[in-house]
Amino acid sequence: MIEHALRLYPAAYRRAHGGEIAATYRELTASEPLGSRLREGAGLAAHAMRMRLGLGPTSPAARVLALAYPFALAVSTAACGLHLLRWYAALVTSPTPFWVQLRVDLSGAWGALLVSSLIGCVGAAAALTGRWRAGVPLTVAGLLSFAAASVVSGPAYGDPVVTPTAFALTAAVVLACPPDRRPEATEGGRAGSAGAVIAFVVVPCAAVDAHAVPWVSTDYGCWPLLVLAATGVALTLRSGTRGGLELGVMALVSPPLLAHVYTTAWGETTAVLWLAAVLAASAVIAPLAGRSARTGRTAL
Repeated sequence: MIEHALRLYPAAYRRAHGGEIAATYRELTASEPLGSRLREGAGLAAHAMRMRLGLGPTSPAARVLALAYPFALAVSTAACGLHLLRWYAALVTSPTPFWVQLRVDLSGAWGALLVSSLIGCVGAAAALTGRWRAGVPLTVAGLLSFAAASVVSGPAYGDPVVTPTAFALTAAVVLACPPDRRPEATEGGRAGSAGAVIAFVVVPCAAVDAHAVPWVSTDYGCWPLLVLAATGVALTLRSGTRGGLELGVMALVSPPLLAHVYTTAWGETTAVLWLAAVLAASAVIAPLAGRSARTGRTAL
Protein backbone atom coordinates (compact mmCIF):
# COMPACT_ATOMS: atom_id res chain seq x y z
CA MET A 1 0.00 0.00 0.00
CA ILE A 2 2.75 2.46 0.92
CA GLU A 3 4.39 2.03 -2.48
CA HIS A 4 1.18 3.09 -4.24
CA ALA A 5 0.77 6.11 -1.94
CA LEU A 6 4.36 7.21 -2.52
CA ARG A 7 3.83 7.28 -6.30
CA LEU A 8 1.30 10.08 -5.78
CA TYR A 9 3.98 12.45 -4.45
CA PRO A 10 5.87 14.77 -6.83
CA ALA A 11 9.01 13.02 -8.06
CA ALA A 12 11.45 15.42 -6.37
CA TYR A 13 9.67 15.19 -3.04
CA ARG A 14 9.47 11.41 -3.32
CA ARG A 15 13.21 11.14 -3.94
CA ALA A 16 14.02 13.41 -1.00
CA HIS A 17 11.57 12.06 1.57
CA GLY A 18 10.11 8.80 0.22
CA GLY A 19 12.33 6.51 2.30
CA GLU A 20 11.60 8.39 5.51
CA ILE A 21 7.85 8.39 4.83
CA ALA A 22 7.81 4.65 4.11
CA ALA A 23 9.84 3.85 7.24
CA THR A 24 7.58 5.98 9.43
CA TYR A 25 4.46 4.41 7.96
CA ARG A 26 5.73 0.87 8.55
CA GLU A 27 6.76 1.70 12.10
CA LEU A 28 3.39 3.24 12.94
CA THR A 29 1.30 0.44 11.40
CA ALA A 30 3.46 -2.61 12.17
CA SER A 31 1.08 -4.08 14.75
CA GLU A 32 -2.07 -2.19 13.79
CA PRO A 33 -5.23 -3.75 12.32
CA LEU A 34 -6.19 -3.37 8.68
CA GLY A 35 -8.50 -0.44 9.39
CA SER A 36 -5.70 1.62 10.94
CA ARG A 37 -3.35 0.81 8.05
CA LEU A 38 -5.98 1.87 5.55
CA ARG A 39 -6.63 5.11 7.44
CA GLU A 40 -2.92 5.98 7.56
CA GLY A 41 -2.55 5.08 3.88
CA ALA A 42 -5.50 7.31 2.98
CA GLY A 43 -3.93 10.13 4.99
CA LEU A 44 -0.67 9.73 3.08
CA ALA A 45 -2.49 9.71 -0.26
CA ALA A 46 -4.36 12.90 0.67
CA HIS A 47 -1.09 14.55 1.73
CA ALA A 48 0.55 13.51 -1.54
CA MET A 49 -2.26 15.06 -3.57
CA ARG A 50 -2.05 18.28 -1.56
CA MET A 51 1.69 18.42 -2.23
CA ARG A 52 1.17 17.77 -5.94
CA LEU A 53 -1.43 20.54 -6.11
CA GLY A 54 0.75 23.00 -4.19
CA LEU A 55 -1.54 23.07 -1.14
CA GLY A 56 1.11 22.91 1.56
CA PRO A 57 0.38 24.43 4.98
CA THR A 58 2.34 27.60 4.16
CA SER A 59 0.88 28.19 0.70
CA PRO A 60 -1.47 31.16 0.09
CA ALA A 61 -4.25 28.69 -0.75
CA ALA A 62 -3.92 27.21 2.74
CA ARG A 63 -5.29 30.42 4.23
CA VAL A 64 -8.36 30.25 2.02
CA LEU A 65 -8.86 26.55 2.76
CA ALA A 66 -8.45 27.10 6.51
CA LEU A 67 -11.17 29.75 6.37
CA ALA A 68 -13.39 27.58 4.17
CA TYR A 69 -12.88 24.37 6.17
CA PRO A 70 -15.33 24.98 9.06
CA PHE A 71 -17.95 26.39 6.70
CA ALA A 72 -17.59 23.44 4.31
CA LEU A 73 -18.29 21.21 7.32
CA ALA A 74 -21.23 23.41 8.30
CA VAL A 75 -22.69 23.30 4.79
CA SER A 76 -22.20 19.51 4.71
CA THR A 77 -24.11 19.18 7.98
CA ALA A 78 -26.85 21.53 6.80
CA ALA A 79 -27.29 19.86 3.40
CA CYS A 80 -27.37 16.36 4.87
CA GLY A 81 -29.64 17.55 7.67
CA LEU A 82 -32.07 19.12 5.20
CA HIS A 83 -32.24 15.85 3.29
CA LEU A 84 -33.04 13.96 6.51
CA LEU A 85 -35.66 16.57 7.42
CA ARG A 86 -37.38 16.28 4.05
CA TRP A 87 -37.44 12.51 4.41
CA TYR A 88 -38.79 12.61 7.98
CA ALA A 89 -41.49 15.16 7.08
CA ALA A 90 -42.65 12.92 4.22
CA LEU A 91 -42.49 9.85 6.49
CA VAL A 92 -44.74 11.24 9.23
CA THR A 93 -47.29 12.64 6.77
CA SER A 94 -47.49 9.48 4.66
CA PRO A 95 -50.77 7.51 4.92
CA THR A 96 -48.73 4.30 4.84
CA PRO A 97 -48.12 2.77 8.28
CA PHE A 98 -44.92 4.15 9.84
CA TRP A 99 -42.91 0.93 10.04
CA VAL A 100 -43.94 -0.17 6.55
CA GLN A 101 -42.91 3.15 5.03
CA LEU A 102 -39.67 3.15 7.04
CA ARG A 103 -38.77 -0.31 5.74
CA VAL A 104 -39.41 0.81 2.16
CA ASP A 105 -37.41 4.03 2.57
CA LEU A 106 -34.38 2.25 4.02
CA SER A 107 -34.10 -0.13 1.08
CA GLY A 108 -32.22 0.48 -2.17
CA ALA A 109 -30.62 3.74 -3.28
CA TRP A 110 -32.97 5.88 -1.18
CA GLY A 111 -31.82 4.07 1.96
CA ALA A 112 -28.21 4.66 0.92
CA LEU A 113 -28.95 8.39 0.61
CA LEU A 114 -30.39 8.46 4.13
CA VAL A 115 -27.50 6.53 5.67
CA SER A 116 -25.00 8.71 3.82
CA SER A 117 -26.73 11.83 5.13
CA LEU A 118 -26.52 10.54 8.68
CA ILE A 119 -22.82 9.67 8.30
CA GLY A 120 -22.11 13.11 6.82
CA CYS A 121 -23.93 14.89 9.67
CA VAL A 122 -22.16 12.90 12.40
CA GLY A 123 -18.74 13.26 10.75
CA ALA A 124 -19.02 17.00 10.15
CA ALA A 125 -20.26 17.62 13.69
CA ALA A 126 -17.32 15.63 15.07
CA ALA A 127 -14.81 17.50 12.90
CA LEU A 128 -16.25 20.87 13.94
CA THR A 129 -15.79 20.00 17.61
CA GLY A 130 -12.11 19.23 17.06
CA ARG A 131 -12.31 15.48 16.47
CA TRP A 132 -11.12 15.88 12.90
CA ARG A 133 -9.11 12.63 12.75
CA ALA A 134 -12.38 10.70 12.85
CA GLY A 135 -14.70 13.45 11.66
CA VAL A 136 -13.02 14.30 8.36
CA PRO A 137 -12.98 10.69 7.02
CA LEU A 138 -16.60 10.25 8.09
CA THR A 139 -17.63 13.52 6.46
CA VAL A 140 -15.88 12.70 3.21
CA ALA A 141 -17.30 9.16 3.24
CA GLY A 142 -20.80 10.52 3.79
CA LEU A 143 -20.51 13.12 1.03
CA LEU A 144 -19.02 10.75 -1.53
CA SER A 145 -21.45 7.93 -0.76
CA PHE A 146 -24.33 10.42 -1.05
CA ALA A 147 -22.95 11.49 -4.43
CA ALA A 148 -22.67 7.87 -5.57
CA ALA A 149 -26.18 7.01 -4.36
CA SER A 150 -27.57 10.08 -6.17
CA VAL A 151 -26.06 8.83 -9.43
CA VAL A 152 -27.38 5.30 -8.92
CA SER A 153 -30.89 6.45 -7.97
CA GLY A 154 -31.08 8.59 -11.12
CA PRO A 155 -34.58 9.80 -12.00
CA ALA A 156 -35.96 8.27 -8.79
CA TYR A 157 -34.12 10.97 -6.88
CA GLY A 158 -34.44 13.53 -9.65
CA ASP A 159 -30.87 14.79 -9.75
CA PRO A 160 -28.15 12.40 -10.92
CA VAL A 161 -25.75 15.20 -11.99
CA VAL A 162 -25.87 18.44 -9.97
CA THR A 163 -26.03 16.94 -6.46
CA PRO A 164 -23.23 14.36 -7.00
CA THR A 165 -20.96 17.06 -8.42
CA ALA A 166 -21.73 19.48 -5.59
CA PHE A 167 -21.13 16.94 -2.82
CA ALA A 168 -17.91 15.69 -4.42
CA LEU A 169 -16.59 19.27 -4.69
CA THR A 170 -17.29 19.89 -1.01
CA ALA A 171 -15.55 16.64 -0.05
CA ALA A 172 -12.52 17.90 -2.00
CA VAL A 173 -12.56 21.22 -0.08
CA VAL A 174 -12.66 19.39 3.26
CA LEU A 175 -9.82 17.08 2.25
CA ALA A 176 -7.71 19.87 0.75
CA CYS A 177 -7.37 21.77 4.02
CA PRO A 178 -3.92 20.82 5.41
CA PRO A 179 -4.25 18.88 8.69
CA ASP A 180 -1.86 21.35 10.34
CA ARG A 181 -4.42 24.11 9.72
CA ARG A 182 -7.52 22.19 10.83
CA PRO A 183 -7.19 22.84 14.59
CA GLU A 184 -6.57 26.53 13.85
CA ALA A 185 -9.54 26.59 11.47
CA THR A 186 -11.99 25.58 14.23
CA GLU A 187 -10.49 27.70 17.03
CA GLY A 188 -12.06 30.79 18.53
CA GLY A 189 -15.24 31.96 16.90
CA ARG A 190 -14.93 30.04 13.65
CA ALA A 191 -16.60 26.88 14.94
CA GLY A 192 -19.28 29.05 16.54
CA SER A 193 -19.88 30.88 13.27
CA ALA A 194 -20.10 27.56 11.42
CA GLY A 195 -22.55 26.26 14.03
CA ALA A 196 -24.64 29.39 13.55
CA VAL A 197 -24.79 28.69 9.81
CA ILE A 198 -26.12 25.20 10.52
CA ALA A 199 -28.74 26.53 12.93
CA PHE A 200 -29.90 29.38 10.68
CA VAL A 201 -30.21 27.05 7.69
CA VAL A 202 -31.80 24.02 9.32
CA VAL A 203 -34.09 25.42 12.05
CA PRO A 204 -36.26 27.67 9.82
CA CYS A 205 -36.58 24.90 7.22
CA ALA A 206 -37.54 22.46 9.99
CA ALA A 207 -40.17 24.93 11.19
CA VAL A 208 -41.61 25.17 7.68
CA ASP A 209 -41.66 21.38 7.25
CA ALA A 210 -43.38 21.01 10.64
CA HIS A 211 -45.96 23.66 9.64
CA ALA A 212 -44.97 25.68 12.70
CA VAL A 213 -45.19 28.82 10.57
CA PRO A 214 -48.53 28.34 8.78
CA TRP A 215 -48.23 31.53 6.72
CA VAL A 216 -45.29 30.04 4.84
CA SER A 217 -46.52 27.48 2.33
CA THR A 218 -43.20 26.02 1.17
CA ASP A 219 -39.43 26.15 1.50
CA TYR A 220 -38.52 28.62 -1.21
CA GLY A 221 -35.01 27.30 -1.52
CA CYS A 222 -33.14 30.60 -1.53
CA TRP A 223 -32.99 30.76 2.28
CA PRO A 224 -29.78 28.67 2.63
CA LEU A 225 -28.04 30.90 0.06
CA LEU A 226 -29.17 34.01 1.92
CA VAL A 227 -27.69 32.57 5.11
CA LEU A 228 -24.34 32.08 3.37
CA ALA A 229 -24.41 35.61 1.97
CA ALA A 230 -25.23 37.07 5.38
CA THR A 231 -22.39 35.03 6.88
CA GLY A 232 -19.97 36.49 4.35
CA VAL A 233 -21.08 40.00 5.25
CA ALA A 234 -20.82 39.26 8.99
CA LEU A 235 -17.30 37.88 8.58
CA THR A 236 -16.35 40.96 6.59
CA LEU A 237 -17.74 43.23 9.28
CA ARG A 238 -15.81 41.36 11.95
CA SER A 239 -12.52 41.29 10.05
CA GLY A 240 -12.73 44.78 8.55
CA THR A 241 -11.53 43.58 5.13
CA ARG A 242 -12.89 44.48 1.71
CA GLY A 243 -15.00 41.37 1.54
CA GLY A 244 -13.53 39.55 -1.44
CA LEU A 245 -12.02 36.68 0.52
CA GLU A 246 -15.03 36.04 2.73
CA LEU A 247 -17.48 36.06 -0.17
CA GLY A 248 -15.16 33.86 -2.21
CA VAL A 249 -15.14 31.35 0.66
CA MET A 250 -18.93 31.39 0.85
CA ALA A 251 -19.13 30.72 -2.90
CA LEU A 252 -16.55 27.94 -2.53
CA VAL A 253 -18.59 26.07 0.10
CA SER A 254 -22.03 26.76 -1.41
CA PRO A 255 -22.46 23.83 -3.89
CA PRO A 256 -24.39 21.43 -1.58
CA LEU A 257 -26.89 24.15 -0.65
CA LEU A 258 -27.08 25.22 -4.28
CA ALA A 259 -27.94 21.60 -5.11
CA HIS A 260 -30.61 21.73 -2.41
CA VAL A 261 -32.12 24.78 -4.13
CA TYR A 262 -32.03 22.96 -7.44
CA THR A 263 -33.77 19.82 -6.16
CA THR A 264 -36.40 21.49 -3.96
CA ALA A 265 -37.49 24.69 -5.65
CA TRP A 266 -36.22 25.53 -9.10
CA GLY A 267 -34.40 24.27 -12.13
CA GLU A 268 -30.65 24.50 -12.50
CA THR A 269 -30.63 27.81 -14.39
CA THR A 270 -32.83 29.61 -11.86
CA ALA A 271 -30.75 28.33 -8.95
CA VAL A 272 -27.54 29.58 -10.53
CA LEU A 273 -29.15 32.96 -11.20
CA TRP A 274 -30.28 33.20 -7.59
CA LEU A 275 -26.80 32.36 -6.34
CA ALA A 276 -25.31 34.99 -8.65
CA ALA A 277 -27.85 37.57 -7.46
CA VAL A 278 -27.27 36.81 -3.79
CA LEU A 279 -23.49 36.96 -4.10
CA ALA A 280 -23.66 40.11 -6.22
CA ALA A 281 -25.80 41.85 -3.61
CA SER A 282 -23.40 40.69 -0.92
CA ALA A 283 -20.46 42.00 -2.96
CA VAL A 284 -22.04 45.46 -2.72
CA ILE A 285 -22.92 45.20 0.99
CA ALA A 286 -19.70 43.57 2.20
CA PRO A 287 -17.27 46.38 1.24
CA LEU A 288 -19.60 48.89 2.90
CA ALA A 289 -19.63 46.75 6.03
CA GLY A 290 -15.86 46.40 5.95
CA ARG A 291 -15.41 50.15 5.44
CA SER A 292 -17.75 50.87 8.35
CA ALA A 293 -15.79 48.48 10.56
CA ARG A 294 -12.47 50.10 9.62
CA THR A 295 -13.91 53.58 10.18
CA GLY A 296 -15.24 52.58 13.58
CA ARG A 297 -11.87 51.16 14.63
CA THR A 298 -10.08 54.29 13.44
CA ALA A 299 -12.47 56.47 15.42
CA LEU A 300 -11.76 54.44 18.53
